[in-house]
Amino acid sequence: MKHKVFSLINIVGLTIGLSASFVIGLMIYYDATFDTFHEDGDRIYRVVSDFSDPEGIGYNPGVTLALEDAIKDNLNFEIVNGFYVERPMKVENKANDLEFKWPNFVIFTTQDYFKMFKYKFLAGDASHVLSNPNNVVLTEKRAADYFPNMLPTDIVGKTLVYNDSLNVTVSGIVENFKERTDFVFEEFISRPTLLQTRLRENVLNKQWENTNSDSQLFVKVSPSADLNAVQKRFDDLAETHRSDDSKKYGYKQQFKLQPLSDIHFNENYGIYDWSKGQASKSLLTSLALVALFLLVLGCINFINLNTAQASQRAKEIGIRKTLGSSRKQLIGQFMGETFLLVLTSAVLSLVLSKWLIAVFSDFVPEGLGFELFKSPLIILGILILLMVVTFLSGFYPALVLSKFNTVSVLKNHLSVGDKKIKLRKFLTVFQFSIAQMFIIATLLVGQQINYLLSKDMGFKTDAIVSVYSPRGEREISKKEIYVQKLKTIPELKKISIGGVAPASLNTNSTTVTYRNGEKEVNSELQFIFGDAMYSELFDLNILAGRTLRNDTIKELVINEKCLRNLGFANPDEAIGKTVQLSNETIPIVGVMADFHQRSLRSEIKPMALRGDWNRPDWSQFQAIHIAFQNASSEDLKATLSKIENAYKSVYTETDDYRLEFLDETIQNFYNRERKVSKLLSWATGLSILISCLGLLGLVIYTTNRRVKEIGVRKVLGASLLQINALLCKEFLVLVAIAFIVAAPLAWFGINSWLQNFAYKTTISFWVFLVSGFAMIFFALLVISAKTLQAANANPVNSLRSE
Repeated sequence: MKHKVFSLINIVGLTIGLSASFVIGLMIYYDATFDTFHEDGDRIYRVVSDFSDPEGIGYNPGVTLALEDAIKDNLNFEIVNGFYVERPMKVENKANDLEFKWPNFVIFTTQDYFKMFKYKFLAGDASHVLSNPNNVVLTEKRAADYFPNMLPTDIVGKTLVYNDSLNVTVSGIVENFKERTDFVFEEFISRPTLLQTRLRENVLNKQWENTNSDSQLFVKVSPSADLNAVQKRFDDLAETHRSDDSKKYGYKQQFKLQPLSDIHFNENYGIYDWSKGQASKSLLTSLALVALFLLVLGCINFINLNTAQASQRAKEIGIRKTLGSSRKQLIGQFMGETFLLVLTSAVLSLVLSKWLIAVFSDFVPEGLGFELFKSPLIILGILILLMVVTFLSGFYPALVLSKFNTVSVLKNHLSVGDKKIKLRKFLTVFQFSIAQMFIIATLLVGQQINYLLSKDMGFKTDAIVSVYSPRGEREISKKEIYVQKLKTIPELKKISIGGVAPASLNTNSTTVTYRNGEKEVNSELQFIFGDAMYSELFDLNILAGRTLRNDTIKELVINEKCLRNLGFANPDEAIGKTVQLSNETIPIVGVMADFHQRSLRSEIKPMALRGDWNRPDWSQFQAIHIAFQNASSEDLKATLSKIENAYKSVYTETDDYRLEFLDETIQNFYNRERKVSKLLSWATGLSILISCLGLLGLVIYTTNRRVKEIGVRKVLGASLLQINALLCKEFLVLVAIAFIVAAPLAWFGINSWLQNFAYKTTISFWVFLVSGFAMIFFALLVISAKTLQAANANPVNSLRSE
């Protein structure tokens, strides 16, 4: 209470650091505890597929259906269980006249699934629930949807109808996992039932080179399993079943064991509920570093101010020693005082944490709430953190204070040691180096994000919307009727039927072969699907030849990347040539300029525009793309309403209306970068605040010590500017040194981050200058606020104090 300003500075710094630590620690704990409750979880692995070719490496969470049979009898495995993820078009409870469209989290599996993952059965015989075809086990939550107001025991034996024709009997009800998990499945249908679905041929004719992400395989290894031997077995199987074409063109597949604990974090293979978003270890690491830096900055303020104030408590310490206090007792006293300040900051931090969870909603997982602070592990973690912070903040000042010589103190012969001054200068430089790095990083990340969002994608992106037809609809007739209705809306400029827009997360790829005499060239090829208007609506730049003549004729418009891969010297040379695609000869009728189908993190891939070749069996066209005459906000709402009304007049039996703006899709590519930018902005602001508060405390202390010197200088004729420059110089030198330290470190960090992008901005020299001047400006503002006050004071008051 005696030193209110210094106490406030310490509490604010520690509160900011502890608040960040509490919330970020909560996030790390939340994500780290997914699927940790499974019995023998350290022995459960998902088998995944890695693909390599001359273009690079690809990842798939699924495996070929043939792999499960090949490893069934391997002694290294205690349980082998494969399941197939499916999304039925419709499920009906006809007894209650209930219908459910497109239920998610449905799998076809075997009894072994429940041996590997222990569910609590509420009804049904746990040992035989999936022993027969046409059986299904429901979770308690899904059972309540399908059979409302019925007990689990009464639901067993009831019938559900899938996709109008598949009758399935409920054989069991299980409790939903109460702990955090990525296994979000709600319906488990016996796997032999697959033979009655559209997947029958895939199940009967298991192809080693047919890998589907929906085909999942889990194994539980035996306690004595040799994982190296398991991997060798996988490698041998992949090599044995590698086709001649794969060997010829350098394609290779590898099966790998993915630990259960890795599923939640590994973005290469993904999780089962994409709507929740994948946890990112790199993002959590960045958040943890931000929390650590902010906490360290708060501790530095404490050390700096307490050592700077040491002389003001010298007489108190001398008297205590004279009255018999030992150094150990004094250290205990000062550590106790520190703990009280840390505890005050912790209480404030808990109050702030609830607000921070809302502010950082972009980072905070959906299921994370303030009530997680009640977890015993979190409470223990907070207590340990408070002890660590108390030790880091208070131990060195306590040593300094308790070391004073009693005689020197009482005779007022106390001097400030060079070591203490050097330490304070070092810690000040460290503080401002951190703040400086945050400023540089914020500016450069912002520059890269601006580059990503403003770079020309190679096609028209504004004023275009895509309306998707109902899931599972494979006919083209209703889409054509819908297009005719849209043509009556005058606000629409162009309309095209096709697959997804040129920029999307969807991938449909194959390989093509071009033979030029005896020379044979093979290339990966990604498809986009569209009618004759597709290239015109999206303003794709046709460099040679023409676009597609109609929807169904078999011809290709390739991009420049594919052109180069196939060995053509220029676009005109490719026109009229043919490529082999799945034993068919397809002509190249046009060459389009390269465009970015993905985010700028990835390079442009070989690509081709093609029509809808699989009619009448089914259609690849799933969307109607619409370009507006005028996309002004006043007209847009009314136009969108007309588009939706036209849709509902055609698709009268569904409410599955999906609309996507192309520019929003492109912006969504960079959600993570925007999160990083927001994180850095907060970290920058808070680090500057903590650093400047600490600097303010040191300036207050320094000017108070030099008040007589300032008075003498004023009496001798020094101007206000000269006195201010004298007092500022010492601190500005420290800020300048901090910039020299921070600049190369920030450049190295941002340069490493930019390597994640195939297309990136250059690191501008002006960013470093702006950040340096900004930091000096903030420091000068803080320093001058106090030094000008001291320099303005009447020298008579300071010189007559004795």
